[in-house]
Amino acid sequence: MAVGLSDDHRHALAAYLADSVPSLPGRPVPPENWHVTIRYLGETSDPDYDRFLHALDEVDKPLPFRLRFSGMGAFPKPTKGSVLWLGVGNGEEDLVGLAVAADRAAVQVGMASEDRPYQPHLSLARVQPPRNLWPWLAEVPEPPIKIDVAEVGVYRSHLGGRAARYELLDVVRL
Repeated sequence: MAVGLSDDHRHALAAYLADSVPSLPGRPVPPENWHVTIRYLGETSDPDYDRFLHALDEVDKPLPFRLRFSGMGAFPKPTKGSVLWLGVGNGEEDLVGLAVAADRAAVQVGMASEDRPYQPHLSLARVQPPRNLWPWLAEVPEPPIKIDVAEVGVYRSHLGGRAARYELLDVVRL
């Protein structure tokens, strides 16, 4: 489950990155794969997936909101990072609310609760082997991108090859 980016948002973000962070370390995430993950469901049977969507309709979710990106970070830590990401400023509380709602719905239908704290972000690059990513975390201007979020997508990941491919399965309106 994720907030996808429109083509216009992807083009604007790509232009911003070219100007502000010209050389990403490691393997950049292709712009067509940019998204802000809300909840990873993992392998899910069709009946469980349908029950999850129904439960998600029933739980409280945030109203539509505006998202803005702000700051950069690295997982698991900047000194030994394997993922360089763009953080979320405005809209972070709403994304956390969506993650909580998705987790509640998942638990209601028997899926495991998410065990890691939710950190809204957009992955920019994957770095192997992990390395010090502090040089890329310097102050960068805030991207001039505002995304009005009125829905989120539920995607299926197709792994393999050079990069994952994401297939939109359903849309959940806020």
